[in-house]
Amino acid sequence: MDKQTFINKFQLQPLMPNSHKFRFGKPTREAAVLIPIVDVDDELHVVLTQRSKQLKHHAGQISFPGGKVEPSDPSLVFTALREAEEEIGLPMSSVQTIGQLEPYHTISGFNVTPIVGMLTELIEFKVDMGEVASVFIVPLSHFLDQENHIKVDTYHHGYLHQVHFMPYQDYNIWGATAAMLADLVRHIKD
Repeated sequence: MDKQTFINKFQLQPLMPNSHKFRFGKPTREAAVLIPIVDVDDELHVVLTQRSKQLKHHAGQISFPGGKVEPSDPSLVFTALREAEEEIGLPMSSVQTIGQLEPYHTISGFNVTPIVGMLTELIEFKVDMGEVASVFIVPLSHFLDQENHIKVDTYHHGYLHQVHFMPYQDYNIWGATAAMLADLVRHIKD
């Protein structure tokens, strides 16, 4: 799928409810992440991060750049772009935002809105080592292949939930990140 086809499919589909049914059950804090898509050698890739092992929440996990909304942030899009610039050195000016997915509740008490953006080019990322251990890209085709989607039933506080997994090479992409990717795929395939 080329860049323009991806943009057309994403923007022409009505936004569907997400497949992640988990609800935190208490008031949540607002957050936003950027799902960065970049064209590398005529193939779309998703940019992901591995979180620093020193972080309080989700240490070492695979995620999108992003974080909590600050009182001075004018919008969720701004939050996602600001956090991506802080975490991986991605200039706001190099991202064309094309839309968002439905928000997700996380087990750590955040209501996370995924913002989808196309990068103008693959840059050399400047990683904030306090937050991010590494940045890597995965071909979008990996996520489009349903063979790479795994769901595991689990119970949390007595409620049944499905946890998503999408392993890639040595990376275990799971939880909300994998659920967001599953919804992105469902959105552009329908």
